Amino acid sequence: MRSLHCPTCHARVFFENDRCLACGTVLGFEPDSFSMVAVVLPGAYDPGGWAACANAAVAQCNWVVPSAAAGTLCRSCALTRTRPADTDPEAHGWFIEAEAAKRRLVAQVVDLGLPLVSFAQAPDGLGFDLLTSRFDQVTTGHEDGLITVDLAEADDAHRERVRQELGEAYRTVLGHFRHEVGHYYWTVLVDGAGRHEEFRARFGDERADYGDAVSAHYGGDGPVNWQNDYVSAYATMHPWEDWAETFAHYLHIRDSLQTAAETGVKVTDPDGTVTDPAGDDVEHGPFRELVEEWIAVAGALNALNRSMGAADLYPFVLSPAVIDKLAYVDRLVRQGTGPG
Repeated sequence: MRSLHCPTCHARVFFENDRCLACGTVLGFEPDSFSMVAVVLPGAYDPGGWAACANAAVAQCNWVVPSAAAGTLCRSCALTRTRPADTDPEAHGWFIEAEAAKRRLVAQVVDLGLPLVSFAQAPDGLGFDLLTSRFDQVTTGHEDGLITVDLAEADDAHRERVRQELGEAYRTVLGHFRHEVGHYYWTVLVDGAGRHEEFRARFGDERADYGDAVSAHYGGDGPVNWQNDYVSAYATMHPWEDWAETFAHYLHIRDSLQTAAETGVKVTDPDGTVTDPAGDDVEHGPFRELVEEWIAVAGALNALNRSMGAADLYPFVLSPAVIDKLAYVDRLVRQGTGPG
């Protein structure tokens, strides 16, 4: 995440802030300029200013729309097609947490310059159904641009229980969004651009029957030695899942490295070399240099967590095959090929 500042006093503020704690300015995030702006309060009028998103109360959204469009949804909230009923307070709390994760996802997509077409703009555009499985079965997944998320994932106890049952090293609401949006960007960056052969050379043939792959994945003893070629065990199920897991991992790395750079974090690797994530190589150099930066930073983060008696913050090992896949994703993202 880029460093953000109050437009009035220039104090540093967090992406989630809706008020500057230093001077009291009411704030909102404006994605096109990727900055915090002052929000025009209800009853005031500033034709060139910014108004709060219509979901400011219901979703605790801190994004803005132009004052001329006051009462409308921001760029992130407009992507949500379905949300829980107001009569379901427990699901509503999960919805607020899910929307917060989605805003971070959308902000990163905007920052990376990836094409972002909503379901309201095109039939195969991006949209979200945020549903609760309390009363009906909900399967988190993706189909033709529409991403469905079970809001129970926002419940810490539920998510941790599922993580342990599935033997996963990492499971977060933001991770779900990044994985599922990876499926959408496969259709944009690979399928829509005709890159099937180069994709298959790294991830396998996506024409393999998906239903059979799911049955084989959950019906057998589980993958063996998957760490040699995949970023997670789930990635072994089908080439589409391998891509989505790799894409999500790429977003994890880019966001975390950018945050490190923007907050002035420097790491010394075991050989004594100072690694500065703010260097030009992070954003403009080859992916090999970027991933070397990340391995050093991730190692430091794990060491800090262990010092606090906690589990590793980054419980992954990046093999050469996985790094090659990540570098491929990086190349496609930088090229930004796709509609819009």
